[in-house]
Amino acid sequence: MTDLDIRPAAPDDIPAIVAMLADDPLGAQRESPDDLDPYLAAFRRLADDPNQQLVVAVREDRVVGTLQLSLVPGLSRRGASRTIIEAVRVHAEERGSGLGTLMIEWAVAESRRLGCQLVQLTSDATRTDAHRFYERLGFTPSHVGFKLAL
Repeated sequence: MTDLDIRPAAPDDIPAIVAMLADDPLGAQRESPDDLDPYLAAFRRLADDPNQQLVVAVREDRVVGTLQLSLVPGLSRRGASRTIIEAVRVHAEERGSGLGTLMIEWAVAESRRLGCQLVQLTSDATRTDAHRFYERLGFTPSHVGFKLAL
């Protein structure tokens, strides 16, 4: 997969990113690819925040994957910083190709480059295939996550 480029997302990438976010049973319930305005506003907030990286994986000028990497400074663990990996998506035509592994490896390497001591992520409880994928990459299911919709 040497023809793959992982780069910062640009405004022109938003339609492809949103299409991937919406392309599964969970995303189909919460995403609205027909109205990109809220996504473009969110992109601007991300782009203005130096602790956020929204990236895309591009092959042959086509967005085939995305993830968000958030840097979180902290006091615990002796003042360690950590990264949180969010919104990992691989285009349906690329699933099973190893692209997801390359994207997570990129995120872990970038976290090391940023001096982080920990990389964490959450995955919806129903995504059992994703859980196996992350465990295969060395992540451990060490915590129980909670959400409160506002």
